[in-house]
This record gives sequence, structure tokens and C-alpha cells, in this order.
Amino acid sequence: MRTLIRGVILIALVWIGLLLSGYGVLIGSHENAAGLGLQCKYVTARGTSTAQYVHSDNGFFGLANCPLLRKSDTAIDNG
Repeated sequence: MRTLIRGVILIALVWIGLLLSGYGVLIGSHENAAGLGLQCKYVTARGTSTAQYVHSDNGFFGLANCPLLRKSDTAIDNG
């Protein structure tokens, strides 16, 4: 029971941190547009968001992988 309460508190703190910072955490990605595009899906405190990036396997032109964290367009606290 103690582990469950600690887990809930940890999830609540992470959610509050995401809400105040405006960042999202990567939850999935896939290539599109014949392998030239990379679509990344992020979960934020306000829902999910999708970002499109130019993709290349070596990362020379565009991104090879999606970034783990991404700043979303809207945040609850802008300073």
C-alpha cells in the first residue's frame, strides 16, 4: 500500500512539473512521407501533441530520432 501511495504522489509531481513547464514527454513516433518525415507524439499535462520533423537515418539533414522532451506551444504559467 505504501508503494502505491508513493507511486501516485510521484505521478502527481511529474504531472504538475509538466503542467508548469509546458514540456511534453515522447510516447511514440513513426516515419511518414516515404521516410522523409518523422512524426513524434508527446503527452503533456493538457493532453497530447504531435510534431513533424524532417528525417534522415544519419541525422545529418534533419533528425534521426525524436527528442525525448519537447516544449509545447502553450503553458499554464508563462512567467
